[in-house]
Amino acid sequence: MTLTIDTAFITAAPRALRAESDGLTPAEFHERYCDLAGPVKLGEWIPAGQRHASATYTATLEFNGHLRTVVSAGNPVAALTSALYDEGYPVEILQFHQRQTASGIATFVRCEVNGRRGWGAALADDGAESSVRAMLSGINSFAN
Repeated sequence: MTLTIDTAFITAAPRALRAESDGLTPAEFHERYCDLAGPVKLGEWIPAGQRHASATYTATLEFNGHLRTVVSAGNPVAALTSALYDEGYPVEILQFHQRQTASGIATFVRCEVNGRRGWGAALADDGAESSVRAMLSGINSFAN
């Protein structure tokens, strides 16, 4: 479940993203960095078991009309990166920043795919879900 973006979320962002987004309202920040609209969509996100390093996560992704289920035992970022490569999105994580806020776990990711770069951000109750949502937002920010 995604949570509401507020000023505290923006304040939790890394310095480079705060500078880039200076002057944006929380709504504008959300539209620019948190929107999941694009060629890669997250359908279902299902954490199984306890939330710790060996937890299992299942994500259903949609790539331009076809579905793919990704199961991760431990690191959902690695599993998502592998799935993205397999689907023609050779993603490189340039920066990763994650902080606990009063509203949830805030994740900020700067991604590169085929020479194009973009920031993605997400806020969720779970750090793994926040990471996956931020990665997809980063990719979708320039993949349209």
